[in-house]
Amino acid sequence: MTEEILRVENISKRFGGVIALDKVSLSINKGETCCLVGENGSGKSTIIKIVSGVYTPDEGDIYINGRHYKKLSPIESIQEGIQVIYQDFSLFPNLTVAENIALNQQLAAGKHLVSWKEMYRVAEEGLAKINISLPLDAIVNTLSTADRQLIAITKALLANASTIIMDEPTTALTQKEVSSLFKIIAEIKSRGISTLFVSHKLNEVTEIADRTIIFRNGQVVMDQASKGLNVHDMEFSMTGRRLDPGAIQFNTVDKSATALLRVEKLSLERGFFDISFDLMPQEILGITGLLGSGRTELAHAIFGELPAHSGKIFVEGKEVHMRGIQDAVENGIAYVPDDRVREGLFLDHTITNNVVAGVIDRLTSKFNFLNPTLIQAEGKNWIKTLDIKTPSGDLPVKSLSGGNQQRVVLAKWLASKPKILILNGPTVGVDVGSKAEIHELIRTLAHQGLGILLISDDIPELMSTCHRILLMRNGRIVEEFKREELTENLLNIKLVGAESR
Repeated sequence: MTEEILRVENISKRFGGVIALDKVSLSINKGETCCLVGENGSGKSTIIKIVSGVYTPDEGDIYINGRHYKKLSPIESIQEGIQVIYQDFSLFPNLTVAENIALNQQLAAGKHLVSWKEMYRVAEEGLAKINISLPLDAIVNTLSTADRQLIAITKALLANASTIIMDEPTTALTQKEVSSLFKIIAEIKSRGISTLFVSHKLNEVTEIADRTIIFRNGQVVMDQASKGLNVHDMEFSMTGRRLDPGAIQFNTVDKSATALLRVEKLSLERGFFDISFDLMPQEILGITGLLGSGRTELAHAIFGELPAHSGKIFVEGKEVHMRGIQDAVENGIAYVPDDRVREGLFLDHTITNNVVAGVIDRLTSKFNFLNPTLIQAEGKNWIKTLDIKTPSGDLPVKSLSGGNQQRVVLAKWLASKPKILILNGPTVGVDVGSKAEIHELIRTLAHQGLGILLISDDIPELMSTCHRILLMRNGRIVEEFKREELTENLLNIKLVGAESR
């Protein structure tokens, strides 16, 4: 007989006039791996914050380990064994692995003096619980995303977690790292610890979940065993519509035209070597490879952020020298980074100000004063053109969902009227509905004449947008594929095969 460890009944939560959760009921059993999915704004984060004691529900009941609560404090949630691992992992970046793992336990024990021997012993034993080894004296901010995630999981286990909630845990991981994480989740499951796994990557949900819960508009629209559940059914439950990437019609690329971008024997020390390719007008050229393959460094070099040490770059047949970002912008190159929060947006500023940030010089009066009328008109134009879902451009950009934030970053660069658009992970952390819309936007931009360089390790994304795909390994382009000659399975084999070499 299954043992229920967590249950919420008829939970509702409102923020002003917005209903975030509408009579939500769900449960998690001991040792169960449960996946929670839904579009941005569907209520996933709200239910997590209620269970972890951050938010107080307006109505409803919470049961943990058989005990009834009308509301929880964060301390009560932790005492009941609830541990949340957020995307930032909530670690101390300037402390060591051992300090991050063992510090809470030392404080909880009321110790006023640090015993380094004891701290290292606790950390080592904690890591052993999930069968991994990390350098205990390493500073956390020098470690990979995957290693930092392992530290967060170890901390949760040392806090006697009975339920671990993982919020988008695979966003920045390679396929190999994802596989390692799934093995750890299986190990946790074997010990009777439950996992609530929140993800936008539906193929991962089908692989890892015992049960799948889907939210839409603050309500549970699906709660069933994951066996036999396919991605298309989940997409429909999440969005209320069928997303059919198989029906995509690509524009025809004129191969006789002058290349918008030509790269010849481009090299960057400790980055990439001898890279050559052409990007044609109206073409979407994919570049894939695992983290560390040199794909992002290549994008930074073309955009002038990391000037190449040798080789040549041509724009519309003319050689250009990318000594800095301004050179790239002046030559019609735009770059949308993979980390929109840290590199692409001014989160506390308005949507309109973010949109016009790159073209502010042309939105001035004849006396070189900023012209509010022009600024508002430019903002409204791009909000409408890219269908950025907001009641007002005067709201802070941090108020938007991930998909709409990504549209703001695109709008900022499209306002500069580029010829070449470099997109690095354009849909990272974006829900499936917004993802499909962004892909359609990318295809539309290419049809309008842009050349688009799309860097991604999301295989369905590459297959549904790109005309050609280049595979990078160890800083070099090792294979080129035409889209019509590929299947998702073949590309996955090629990409994973790169990992084992």
